[in-house]
Amino acid sequence: MIIKKTTIYMRNKNKRLTSLISFRLYALFVIFCAAGSAMHAQQKIVNPEINYAGASHTYEIGGIEVSGVDGEDYMLTGVSGLSIGQKISVPGSQITDAVRRYWKQGLFSDVSIAADSIVGDKIYLHVHLAVRPRVSEINFSGLKKTEREDLEEKIGLIKGGQVNPNMLDRAKIIATRYFENKGYNNVEISIIQRDDVLNKNYMILDFIVDKKEKMKVRNIIIEGNENLSDRKIKGGLFKKGVFKKIHEAGKLSSFLKAKKFTPERYKTCLDDLILKYNELGYRDARIVKDSVWNADNKHVNLYIKVYEGKKYFIRDISWAGNTVFSTDYLNQVLGMKKGDVYNQKLMNKRLSEDDDAVGNNYWNNGYLFYNLQPTEINIVGDSVDLEMRIYEGKQAHINHVRIAGNERLYENVIRRELRTKPGDLFSRDAIMRSARELASMGHFDPEKVSPDVKPNYEDGTVDINWNLEQKNNDQVEFSLGWGQTGVIGRIGLKLNNFSMRNLFNKNKEHRGIMPIGDGEVLSIGAQTNGRYYQSYNVSYSTNWFGGKRPIQFSVGTYYSKQTDVSGNYYNQAWQNNYYNYYDGGYGSYGGIYNNYEDFYDPDKYVKLLGVSVGWGRNLRWPDDYFQLSIQLSYQRYMLRNWRYFLVSNGNCNNLNLGITLSRVSTDNNLYPRSGSEFSASVTLTPPWSLWDGKDYKNLATNPKSPHFIDEQQEKYRWIEYNKWKFKARTYTALTNGQKCLVLMTRVEFGLLGSYNKHKKSPFETYYMGGDGMSGYSMGYADETIGLRGYDNGSLTPRGYAGYAYDRFSLELRYPLMLGNTTIYGLTFLEAGNAWDDTKKFNPFDMKRSAGVGARVFLPMVGLMGVDWGYGFDKVFGKRGGAQFHFVLGQEF
Repeated sequence: MIIKKTTIYMRNKNKRLTSLISFRLYALFVIFCAAGSAMHAQQKIVNPEINYAGASHTYEIGGIEVSGVDGEDYMLTGVSGLSIGQKISVPGSQITDAVRRYWKQGLFSDVSIAADSIVGDKIYLHVHLAVRPRVSEINFSGLKKTEREDLEEKIGLIKGGQVNPNMLDRAKIIATRYFENKGYNNVEISIIQRDDVLNKNYMILDFIVDKKEKMKVRNIIIEGNENLSDRKIKGGLFKKGVFKKIHEAGKLSSFLKAKKFTPERYKTCLDDLILKYNELGYRDARIVKDSVWNADNKHVNLYIKVYEGKKYFIRDISWAGNTVFSTDYLNQVLGMKKGDVYNQKLMNKRLSEDDDAVGNNYWNNGYLFYNLQPTEINIVGDSVDLEMRIYEGKQAHINHVRIAGNERLYENVIRRELRTKPGDLFSRDAIMRSARELASMGHFDPEKVSPDVKPNYEDGTVDINWNLEQKNNDQVEFSLGWGQTGVIGRIGLKLNNFSMRNLFNKNKEHRGIMPIGDGEVLSIGAQTNGRYYQSYNVSYSTNWFGGKRPIQFSVGTYYSKQTDVSGNYYNQAWQNNYYNYYDGGYGSYGGIYNNYEDFYDPDKYVKLLGVSVGWGRNLRWPDDYFQLSIQLSYQRYMLRNWRYFLVSNGNCNNLNLGITLSRVSTDNNLYPRSGSEFSASVTLTPPWSLWDGKDYKNLATNPKSPHFIDEQQEKYRWIEYNKWKFKARTYTALTNGQKCLVLMTRVEFGLLGSYNKHKKSPFETYYMGGDGMSGYSMGYADETIGLRGYDNGSLTPRGYAGYAYDRFSLELRYPLMLGNTTIYGLTFLEAGNAWDDTKKFNPFDMKRSAGVGARVFLPMVGLMGVDWGYGFDKVFGKRGGAQFHFVLGQEF
């Protein structure tokens, strides 16, 4: 019994214990869950503060919101490099890198990334962006039109583009330098930004410029210059000094010289001063101190203190590394020896700059990788020992020659002009000569013909790339004018890229109906005013006849007819005076009131028919700039009652052979800066009078004889003469750079001789004076020679034929525009004369003139120009005076 009770008791006790434990566990679970819920609710933190000095925590990005910019969030979010679900450290580098990515776009003026909230281990980010405003308008005040256009190009700000403070600061610096270089050193520039009320996120920029006065130099104070006087540094009235860019204002020595002060000019002058000292042997010369201060609102003063040092002389020159050329030869080329002043300027010129410099001897023999370093190996007192250390390298051969920019010519037409061909040894002279030949072709912009040389150091070869800019050089002429015989019209077409072989081949290149590609020249022209005058001409020429060798070939023909005015036009008194003139011209007399066109006389005319064939080739001696040309020509003059020539009726024939030796080495056809042009020619007819057995002394001597006209026909049936001409021009650049002053000098003379003094040629004489353009009346009967400052033909008036002439010219030119359209101004001094007998030729008896002018080259028109000249001397009792002359076409 006892045992059973105990068991029952223990069982009841165990039940209570179990129930108690279960209750307690349940209570603890409820408490834990409640605590967990409380803890979870506490971990959502809105706009949390991030302690960047504390330890970082790792979170998962729960969301990213972007504000401040219109656009798709996912696109803007992608810029940051962050994505939802990505683990990041806060604080950490991921957020910093994201901000940098936004700044790197350059599109925003403000970028910030903040945590909107943190919920547990997730962080929710907010990206705030502010877009940079764009420019809707840029205004400039206080500027000229050209200055505004220059600044718009230089500052780099464009409408529609975004701006930032750095861009505005840069624009202000560029604008300030621009005006300082123009002499406005006190310029004040402010940039004002205004919101554009009509366009959201757009702004207006106002550039307000106060240029002030241009700054000039009042005084230049130089100290320490014992061996180079102030006069040599500053220059005199007729002598250039070291300072070529800056001169003192208000002094006679600076008359017509630059006085404007700019920092760039000032620095150039300081550099030139040291170079001048180096040229004189003062290798230690330096600027110790210099300063610039305002003398007043328009002027500055300059102070320069110089340390000259001692003057050095060459004691010895040695060479190292030279195997191609001997030391004696290199010393001869260098042209400097022991005892000479240590002239560093001369040394550099002789080593690398001059055409016959030491460097060019190597470069012209293939040694492209050649290098020379002049080294001062010893200095004792005032003596310098020099060692010329040469690295010759291997000879370089040309690998590839590439041509870009050609659109109209066959490539072989260009390549045959090149002196640089694959496999050839590299030669600097060959490259420069190739550039000249390409520029002189007339098919490319000569100012932009420049080789791009690419050395290949690995295999010892070189590639040459020719980047060309095509230009249209075909010319079309159509003009109308009014003359005393009515309307005068002219039409002309000159094709400079014609292809004869493609003329009947429709599968080849054509422009319209015209075949192109071979660079040949076809010229067609017509001029007429109806009944009084007609003229027609056509010519063809090529510089590569047959396409394999540089052989020139040309052929041309022309025909013209001109009628006279009826004798009813003139009153009897004037007519008698007129008949006394062999060569009177239209409209040169007063008292004429009717129009010539009302008195057309078809029984008075002159007809000219001509044909010519030419051949030429390049020579190799004395050098390959020389050319030899031969031309066979025939002209037939058909006259009826024509009183303006010595012969008035009948037919005259002119069969002649012309031989010309010429040399052209100019660097540019349109605006030459260097080189020369010369030609020496002789034109010969058969000496008919030597074998026809006629007594020319007594033939056609009496105008009153009834047989005079027949005798004239017999005397001049075949024209005979020998014509000698020489022309030369030189071009010298007086300043540096592409736009430079150029001095052109010209010398020319001509003589028209005869085999028989009783049979002088009535044709091929010289018609001198004026613009040098042949009119339509006598263009094929004589040769027109210009002399500005005098009337056309005034030195050889009618009845005074020119059998000898000379002309001398000096022209100073400066380009205003270079390229496809070329414009330059000029001023000239000119002198010349003409004589009616070769025995009277006197080169010191000249008619002088001076003036100014301008030339314009337009691709489709050619060269045009206008000159104003003043003739100082009297010609047949009349002074030349002021004259305007118009020029069409290139003259040589």
